[in-house]
Amino acid sequence: MSDPLFLVDPARLDADRIILDGPEGRHAATVQRITPGESVLVSDGAGRGARCRVLTADRSELGLEVVERLEQPEPRPRLVLAQALAKGDRDLQAIEAATELDVDEVVPWQADRSVVRWRGERAAKSLRRWDQALVAATKQSRRLRRPTLADPVGRNGLLARAGQSALALVLHEEATDPLAEVELPDAGDVLLVVGPEGGISTEELDALVHAGAAPVRLGATVLRTSTAGPAALAVLAARGRWR
Repeated sequence: MSDPLFLVDPARLDADRIILDGPEGRHAATVQRITPGESVLVSDGAGRGARCRVLTADRSELGLEVVERLEQPEPRPRLVLAQALAKGDRDLQAIEAATELDVDEVVPWQADRSVVRWRGERAAKSLRRWDQALVAATKQSRRLRRPTLADPVGRNGLLARAGQSALALVLHEEATDPLAEVELPDAGDVLLVVGPEGGISTEELDALVHAGAAPVRLGATVLRTSTAGPAALAVLAARGRWR
């Protein structure tokens, strides 16, 4: 089994000895029961990390010695998932799986047909839940880079992101062009747009196409909003960074 990953302040990675304390240290010591002699990974979540040997352990922290320094460069192109808000935590399921599948940025999207609406305190609470989901999935998948969580967008914000991207793709069941045959750019953002349970409205699709996005399909079946994004990311990663 691979070494567990914990996130630390970037400044701590400069030292040869690291104290893993706070919530991460307590979880490592009391929940995972990591003991001296074991190996762990630590990362700043931005591409820098270290493999460490555990020297000491108590109820609230671990004392670590750096054995190997690690670095993961920012990938090119970047994979960005614009995930429509969805009921039943299906949007959370989508971004958790997307993190495991190498997404680089997640954009919460308030689509026309989104049943869930983020307003006021609910918006702040929901955004925190998304951030916590990304952190947990980053650690579970042993990533040195955690995905960026963008501010929520409506239609205009999404159109702006589409226009700024090197390539913008909209998953749509009536599209004729297969995602598997799309040529990926060498750099920049590849924006992948996934609609809510009720699908992307005609007005949204027309506006996205006008902004430069291309409708694409995955296959013959219709996927849930919780699985469409991760499935598409797997296709794109297999054609690029997973080779």
